[in-house]
Amino acid sequence: MAQKFRKLEMSELGRLSSEEMKQAKHNNFVFVLDGIRSLNNVGSIFRTADSFAAGKIFLCGFTGQPPHRDIQKTALGSTETVEWQYFSEITVSLNALKEEGFIIAAIEQTENSETLGSFQFNQKEKYAFILGNEVSGVSNEALALCDLVLEIPQFGSKHSLNVSVTAGIIAWEFVSQHL
Repeated sequence: MAQKFRKLEMSELGRLSSEEMKQAKHNNFVFVLDGIRSLNNVGSIFRTADSFAAGKIFLCGFTGQPPHRDIQKTALGSTETVEWQYFSEITVSLNALKEEGFIIAAIEQTENSETLGSFQFNQKEKYAFILGNEVSGVSNEALALCDLVLEIPQFGSKHSLNVSVTAGIIAWEFVSQHL
C-alpha cells in the first residue's frame, strides 16, 4: 500500500518572520561573491543564504546589488532578511574577513584543493566561502588570500556547476556537519 503524503501549508512550516530572521542566531559562514554577472544567480544565492541562515553576503566587483528587479525575482524577499555589504575590490573584503578571524575558503577546482565531502568543518571557526564568476571562476587575486580551496566532485561532461547550485551544496554540507 502506497504511503499518503500531504503537503504542508505555509502556516505549518514554522518559518521565522523577516524581523525574527534578522534577530536569529546565524551559522558561522558567509558567502563572498566574486564578480557574479547574473542577477538571477545573485538573487538565488540570497535565497540560499536565508534558507541556511548564513551570517552575511559580501558582493564584490561587478556583482549586482539590491534593489534590482532581477535579483528580487529569485531572492523572493531574502534581500530583506540577509545582511549584505558591497566591496568594489574582493581583496579588501577578504582582508577584512581575515582580520575578523574568518577562514577564507574558495569553492574552486585547483591543484591541492580538498574534496568537499572529506573536509570536516570546525564548528568553532568562522568560514567565508568564495563563489566565483560563472565563466572564469574565483579570481587569482582571491585565491592568493585563501586558507583552503574546496572542490565539489563532479562526474559528468561539464566542468562546473551553476554558482547558485554550488552555494546550496556548500551551505548544506556546512550546516549538515553541525546538526
